[in-house]
Amino acid sequence: MSNDIGERIRALRESKRLSQAQLAKQCGWVTASRLGNYEIGSRKVNADDAALLALALGVTPAFILFGDDSSTVYKQHEYPLLTKDQLISQERGYPIAFDSNTKFYSSTTRASKKSFWFQVPGHSMTSPYGVKPSFPEGILVLVDPEAPIESGHYCVSIVYDKTEVTFKKFVTEDGKQWLEPMNTTARYQSIEIDENCRILGKVVKAQWDDEFF
Repeated sequence: MSNDIGERIRALRESKRLSQAQLAKQCGWVTASRLGNYEIGSRKVNADDAALLALALGVTPAFILFGDDSSTVYKQHEYPLLTKDQLISQERGYPIAFDSNTKFYSSTTRASKKSFWFQVPGHSMTSPYGVKPSFPEGILVLVDPEAPIESGHYCVSIVYDKTEVTFKKFVTEDGKQWLEPMNTTARYQSIEIDENCRILGKVVKAQWDDEFF
């Protein structure tokens, strides 16, 4: 029986100079036995685990399963949903551990391999009635860390000395850079970009979670 999938996983792992235990840990698995079974072909790789392996190895799930990034089976691209705590932890130098509870959402938008979804907190990006675009609380935004950012674009940033994550509009004005809310209510203020602020990436897509409705 052909074991192309297992051989691809092993080759990718070895190219990254990872042991089975190290790769299993990055995927959030307690032991390396599942990975070992995948590599020898004694266990079939399911779609969820293919997504975890792809993220850890820097390829697409289609490449894991079919050996072809352009496979027509995967017309959409999947990215993980990261929380505020995960982003802050990563910014402080700790690797993000993905497990079976990690949600992956697909999109027709092809972003860089480091891209992730973020769920908008609060109402600071909810525009006044009739004004577009508007990003209500709970909507998902796709963040691409490698996309170039210009004034007027939307971005997700770490602010207040790595204690908060915010989604705002990036604006350059009077020689200064700002993160501005869409909500014009006085309680929502602009944040000046300084040494305590770092932009994590440009927002390239927004959509609702299907489970929301």
